[in-house]
Amino acid sequence: MSGARRPGRLAPGDVLRVGAAGLRARPMRVFLSALGIAIGIAAMVAVVGISTSSRADLAATLDRLGTNLLTVAPGDTLFGDQAAMPEAAIGMIARIPDVESASGTALLDDVKVYRNDRIPEEESGGIAVRAAHLGLLDTVRARVGHGAWLNAATARHPAVVLGSGAADRLGIGAAGPDVRVYLGGRWFTVVGVLDPVELAPELNDSALVGWEAAKQRFGFEGHPTTVYTRVAEDRVEAVRDLLAATANPEAPNEVEVSRPSDALAAKAATDQAFTGLLLGLGGVALLVGGVGVANTMVISVLERRAEIGLRRSLGATRGHIRLQFLTESQLLAGLGGVGGVALGTVVTAVYALTRDWPTVVPVWVMGGGVAATLLIGAVAGLYPAIRAARLPPTEALASP
Repeated sequence: MSGARRPGRLAPGDVLRVGAAGLRARPMRVFLSALGIAIGIAAMVAVVGISTSSRADLAATLDRLGTNLLTVAPGDTLFGDQAAMPEAAIGMIARIPDVESASGTALLDDVKVYRNDRIPEEESGGIAVRAAHLGLLDTVRARVGHGAWLNAATARHPAVVLGSGAADRLGIGAAGPDVRVYLGGRWFTVVGVLDPVELAPELNDSALVGWEAAKQRFGFEGHPTTVYTRVAEDRVEAVRDLLAATANPEAPNEVEVSRPSDALAAKAATDQAFTGLLLGLGGVALLVGGVGVANTMVISVLERRAEIGLRRSLGATRGHIRLQFLTESQLLAGLGGVGGVALGTVVTAVYALTRDWPTVVPVWVMGGGVAATLLIGAVAGLYPAIRAARLPPTEALASP
């Protein structure tokens, strides 16, 4: 019994070998085409990776610093003037149930600090001078980088602790009994230098003197300008509602309450929106890479018409030809995708290392990057594959 001869089927291994043979014949063109895809994928992976690493660092920072720090500051009066909090505000806030600690600072407007007494008065460098409570360090969870924090003795004497930014501007790297600054027309000994304070950045550019020393030497009246309050983690909102009325019972509307960790979270949200914009630009680069793959495959079909005709003459079906060129485009895009994921991961790791962040590249980004390139490879190679499959064998063999 005789029947129609069925065309042979290509095994998956044969399909890959046939598709790879076309790529090996034109290595430079393949490299450049894959590079276009790789740049697009690398941009997208790096954008997501850097953003994720930044958020991981922020989460670790908030875990370390806590999100239960609230700050209380005077607002404006009804007539637009700067309000003042009572001197007893810190003590009253400390008596609120669920408040773990309360401390504060007071900005000394008319007091400036200089490296020495020969610096012109107008060149203060933007360094603020603040009176500080002894419990400030524990409440804001700041650390002394060098020297020591104020104590009951030094807080009454001409001693100062510098924030990290203030120390840099004054050219002071370490504290010591011989290290002095000219503060408010008097010499103060630098007893300590703080590490950067992340939840209270205003302290970084400040020179901190004792509360009593400020009263004795500068006529400070004891009104705090910022009260820092550490409360129980699960009672933040409840305590927040009480702070204004407690800090200034006579004018609670002239008090502003904020949560410093909210500012960090808002910054993270802004970064996330910016990440979306960069992802869009990476998508455009990926689209350009896909166009490059399509262009490469169209040229490949034109250049290999004789090869296509010979294969058709030897029994290859249109489906075989179509599958061959689709496989080539998929391999080409896949090479770019894998290379782009690797390049994007390296860029993320290097950037995170320079910022002292943990390196985090989500698995879904790497998998999605390769999947996106395969999809683009399929779309970009579809037209050239159909065009190659429709070539009649005689016409293809007759082509130069």
